[in-house]
Amino acid sequence: MKHNPQYIDIEIDKLTNSVENVITGDSFQTDISLVDNIDLKSVTTKNGWLFNWKSECKRPDRDVYKLTISGNPEIIQGLISITEREDYVYMHLIESAPFNLGRNKVYIGVPGNLVAFACRLAFHRGFEGYVSFTSKTQLIEHYKNTLGAINVGGHLMVINTDAALKLIDKYFKK
Repeated sequence: MKHNPQYIDIEIDKLTNSVENVITGDSFQTDISLVDNIDLKSVTTKNGWLFNWKSECKRPDRDVYKLTISGNPEIIQGLISITEREDYVYMHLIESAPFNLGRNKVYIGVPGNLVAFACRLAFHRGFEGYVSFTSKTQLIEHYKNTLGAINVGGHLMVINTDAALKLIDKYFKK
């Protein structure tokens, strides 16, 4: 079976302390939890999502997590699909909710929040924060600058321990 990587193709709009309302600048604490079947009813291409998250959830090697604002678990701000590999976490897909895209987005900080979560998970699983993903060519420099990711050849990017700690510190100060 040929492995066809999915490219991470999302702009890290801003590294915030949680998610931030674009208009008011207010910050909101977030929760991250596994997606369930009820969530899948709303995260459809018909509702403006770009990826087929239902089929992503059916893949046995993947875990799909949702980002929500604390106290408001019904409104999904973004999603991430990851796999635990031998000694790192691999990010397959990241997507901000349709209302968090473009010039009229409601919240910024969603993609960075999801990546920081993957890094934190990589520490919890004993991988020293190591996360990797496949980047679209035009975003390689962007991920180096925003996430501190390293290009290890081709489109493959790695977030190492130091970069992971910076992201975790930004989003998960408790």
